Amino acid sequence: MNDPVTDLVRRHDPDRFLTALFAPPARRDALLALYAFNHELARAREVASEAPLALIRLQWWREVVEGEDKRHEVATPLTACLAAGILNPAHLLPLIEARETEVYGDFETLADWRAWLLAGAGGLAVAAASALGAPDPDAARPFGAAYGAAGVLRATGVLAGQGACLLPRDALLRHGLSPEAFIDDPGSPAARAVLADMVSEAKRLLGEGQRAPIPRPAVASILPAVLARRDLDRWPAVAMPRRLGDRLAVVFAGMTGRV
Repeated sequence: MNDPVTDLVRRHDPDRFLTALFAPPARRDALLALYAFNHELARAREVASEAPLALIRLQWWREVVEGEDKRHEVATPLTACLAAGILNPAHLLPLIEARETEVYGDFETLADWRAWLLAGAGGLAVAAASALGAPDPDAARPFGAAYGAAGVLRATGVLAGQGACLLPRDALLRHGLSPEAFIDDPGSPAARAVLADMVSEAKRLLGEGQRAPIPRPAVASILPAVLARRDLDRWPAVAMPRRLGDRLAVVFAGMTGRV
């Protein structure tokens, strides 16, 4: 596996790259194309200097999903998977919409924040489960949302350095903070209290996923939740990059189907 899409996911999304190894071989390339697509969507906000520019990049990907043929190392295999019916545009368009919401990153309430995670990271898990043939791919949504929440929490310091805060205003206000105050000092006692509250919310998302079984051939779609659980249980002592224990936990879950 040394094609550009595989290399991109391995470099930029090593968690999902590891979990994709447990997908059935016939669908693994499609899963990697999906994860590469997700990375390209995430880059829209990261590389654009202004929100309108990020939205233009996202619109480019919307056109790809809607059927426009564009030459690109990720768009080309993505288009092939869409044409083959392995990936479904109805699952991919909400991912773009979630990234459009993220461009502005203004979540008034915890409910807004949850809805964004369920649509974005949760929707990615749904698309993955569908690609792997799950009869009820929506059962993967809470697992994906929990992984997305853990990722946001891990990245709060980096995001603050970029002048961004992807946390709901009402959760911040409970501890006397605004998004601007959190950005100014993401390590303050009040900021740590907010993050502790959000860890609890992420664990609730994870618990919602436990009530929905995922068939063994599609288990790779929810394996990132194994890493989310470990991160949330160890918070704030989360080690990055991943250590051997994290990788072994994914291997065990992938081999047994127990997430």
